[in-house]
Amino acid sequence: VDLAEVVVEAEIFPKIFLCLKDADQFVRKHAATVVREVAKHTPELAQLIVGNGGVGALVEYVSETEGNNRLPGIMALGYIAAFSETLSLAVISSKGLPALQHALESEGEDHLKSASVWSIGQIGRHSPEHAKAVADIGVLSTFMSCQIAPSSSDDLKTKCKRALKAIIAKLTYMQALNTLVQESAGVEHMGVLKVILLQVSKVLPNDPNGRSTFVSSGALAKVLSLPVEEDDEAKESINAISSSYPDEIVKYYSPGYSESLLKKLEVS
Repeated sequence: VDLAEVVVEAEIFPKIFLCLKDADQFVRKHAATVVREVAKHTPELAQLIVGNGGVGALVEYVSETEGNNRLPGIMALGYIAAFSETLSLAVISSKGLPALQHALESEGEDHLKSASVWSIGQIGRHSPEHAKAVADIGVLSTFMSCQIAPSSSDDLKTKCKRALKAIIAKLTYMQALNTLVQESAGVEHMGVLKVILLQVSKVLPNDPNGRSTFVSSGALAKVLSLPVEEDDEAKESINAISSSYPDEIVKYYSPGYSESLLKKLEVS
């Protein structure tokens, strides 16, 4: 921290942001590295970067570079966003999320994907508004895919799982939760699915429109058909979700209901 403050006292801000656009790629990368190393220490230093227009410069840098040159910019945005809701919002308002999403989806190296996932996770974990901003760009689906892809490194899988859990725990936007249920109904997603179901069970009782959409989209039927044991914590969330609906609705969308009706017709 002391060295970072010495660097700041040398009055390099905002001049160093001009170096992020230098013709020499090495100058640009080293400038981004300096910003990252300053940003990661304290909220005050991160705020200094934000106040001097650094976030916009970093977003532009991440958007225009590729490969390992991108890495310090990606990490700097994550460090800034990690400190507070306000600093994270500065990254969102400077269009940091699409830049990080592009890095995640376009880079081939897993360590760059991992860094992008981590930074997006730092942005989305603060509040429902931050989580919705992440969900709105559709990147959570990419996290889900990377988490189970055989080609993904262990580090990438771990970072995807952690980011998903942190963001979902703040997500109150039922449309996004709906989509996640549809995409995570496999056994390989069970760890994240438990978090999704728990969050759905908290949000549904207070969202009448969400309850209706959850049924019409097929999400309720999918949840009711999940192969979970009675003592599984996911079962508690499923029971809580079911309690948000009349018994007739739950029975109708439960597995085997149509067969039981047919049997009644045959008997009669």
